[in-house]
Amino acid sequence: MSAQHPQPAAPGSPGAWVLAARPHTLPAAVAPVLVGTGLAARDGVFAAGPAAAALAGALLIQVGTNFANDYFDYHKGADTADRVGPTRAVQAGLLSPRAMRAGAVAAFGAAAACGLYLTLVAGWPVVAIGLASIAAGILYTGGPAPLGYVGLGDASVFVFFGLVAVAGTYYVQALAVAPEALLAGAAMGALITAILVVNNLRDIDTDAASGKRTLAVLLGERWTRAEYVLLLLAAYAVPLVGVAGFGWPRPTLMALATAPLALRPFRAVMAARDPARLNPALGDTARLAVLFGLVLALGFVV
Repeated sequence: MSAQHPQPAAPGSPGAWVLAARPHTLPAAVAPVLVGTGLAARDGVFAAGPAAAALAGALLIQVGTNFANDYFDYHKGADTADRVGPTRAVQAGLLSPRAMRAGAVAAFGAAAACGLYLTLVAGWPVVAIGLASIAAGILYTGGPAPLGYVGLGDASVFVFFGLVAVAGTYYVQALAVAPEALLAGAAMGALITAILVVNNLRDIDTDAASGKRTLAVLLGERWTRAEYVLLLLAAYAVPLVGVAGFGWPRPTLMALATAPLALRPFRAVMAARDPARLNPALGDTARLAVLFGLVLALGFVV
C-alpha cells in the first residue's frame, strides 16, 4: 500500500524545521516534568529556576531526538513511501541529511546548556542524567545496534520519559530522589510508552520489511495489543498504589477520572486492521498521557 502525503512545507523553510521537530510529540516531554514539579511542590521544595530549566532541557532533548531519528531512519532505509505516518523531512526532501544532522547537534547542544545550569544548581549527578538522556536520544535510531531497531525502544522510552524525567525533575529541585518520584515516573513512562506502542503497531509491516525490529515486530500484532492494554492498566494502578502505600494525597486519585478518555484509543488499537486508522489512536493516547500527567501534578499540589 502506498501512502502519499501532501507537501506540508517548502524545502528548507522554517515550516520544514517545525515539521521535523514533530510538535505533536512535545507534550509527552512536558507531562513528566509537570509531575515531578508537582511532587516537589507537595514536599515544599519547588524551585522555579531548576523546574524551568528541566522543562526546557526535556523539550530540547525531544526535539534533538526527533531530528536524529529523521536523519538515521533515512540513512537506514526505514522511511519509505509506504509509511502511513506523518511526513519525515529528510525522506520527503524538505531538509538535507546534513542540515538535519546539524539541527540535532544544535538541539542537543542547547539541552546541554540547560544541563550546565542544572549542574551548578544540583551537582554532578545531573551530568550523568543529561548525558544518558542525550545518548539514549541518539542511540534510539543511531549507532551499530539502535535501541529502536532491536526491540529495546519501549524500555528506553519507559526509563527516560518516565523514571528519569520525573525523578530527575524532582531531584534538581529537592536535591534528593524520593520513592514517590519513581512511582509517579512509572505511571508516566507507561502512558508515554503506550504512544510508542501505537506508533509501532501502525508501522509493523513497513518496519519489518525494512529490517527495523521494533518490539512490535518481535511480538506480533496480538501481543503488541496486549502490551498496550497492560501499559494502560499499569498507569492507572499507580495512583491507587501511591495513596494506599506511599502516602500520596487523595487528590492524586483525580487522575483516575481521565480513564474514560482511554476507551476510544483502546477500541481502535483492538479493532483496527488498516494502519492508517491507528493515527487517531496515536493522538488520543498522547492527549491521554498529557492530561493524566497534568491532573496527577495538580493532585500533588492540591
